[in-house]
Amino acid sequence: MSNIPFQKALFETGNGIYAYLQPDGGWGWSNAGLITDGGESLLVDTLFDASLTRDMLKTMADAAGVGADDIGTIVNTHANGDHTHGNGCCEHADVIASEASAMEMAELPAPALAAIMVQAKEMGPAGQYLVDIFGSFDFTDVAEKHPTQTFTGEYSVQVGDKKVDLIEVGPAHTAGDVLVHVPQDKTVFTGDILFIEGTPIMWAGPVANWIAACDKIIDLKAETIVPGHGPITDVHGVRRVQDYLRYIDQEARKRYDAGLSVRDAAHDIKLGDFSSWGDSERIAVNVSTLYREYASDTAPPDVVQLFRLMAELKK
Repeated sequence: MSNIPFQKALFETGNGIYAYLQPDGGWGWSNAGLITDGGESLLVDTLFDASLTRDMLKTMADAAGVGADDIGTIVNTHANGDHTHGNGCCEHADVIASEASAMEMAELPAPALAAIMVQAKEMGPAGQYLVDIFGSFDFTDVAEKHPTQTFTGEYSVQVGDKKVDLIEVGPAHTAGDVLVHVPQDKTVFTGDILFIEGTPIMWAGPVANWIAACDKIIDLKAETIVPGHGPITDVHGVRRVQDYLRYIDQEARKRYDAGLSVRDAAHDIKLGDFSSWGDSERIAVNVSTLYREYASDTAPPDVVQLFRLMAELKK
């Protein structure tokens, strides 16, 4: 594993590549990255609100000499707000995302999330759960900026003399997950294809795509692997995420075939080696997504019901 500590800070991993880490890596506490060369800079993801993003950008200006106005490109690894809500803090940056992610970003704008949080106190246990996991963030103070450029498959950009490869591996965690690979620096930023020491959450699936995305990370032979959440990792960390995904697929399939409901299956599955990971209640979303996959059901999930079930499992 990496010798870089998991603490809130900007770490140079080598040769003008930086990782910005946010413990504890749970709901909303995402990582970001900075790639610099020849006076040019690319930011991998922003944070869950504008205040957090401004703090990160100040840290980057102080430590790396790269201010918000110096960043020419933002790459969003996927659509979730904890990786996009600060895009507008870099006024001059182009924003690149997969086409599928760009479509997803429009589905839950920050004002809608802010409205949900206002109502949360009247929503019973599910609402309290939302307050517990998202109450530290200010969804009334965001800087949304939608992609100015989209792609499908693979796309490369230059940062100075560095080639940066964008590799679409979704749908998996979300509809349009992207890896950001810097070959010459043997570094990959994975977005939420990797949660390290935290439970992955599969909003989209299929599970085979996510397992294949992990194989892709391993095939890149990167020496520095920066996850979307949690500490910097290595191939062992990637394989552990694969192990979790294979395990829940096997366990959910057994219970689906036996006729158990999503709720009963989520309560019944024993997490064993993975029980120490944070946010284990996400098993609710994972089982729901797997059940819909098994049934070839393309209808969207009942997100409110899933948050109720996660609140129930969290007790």
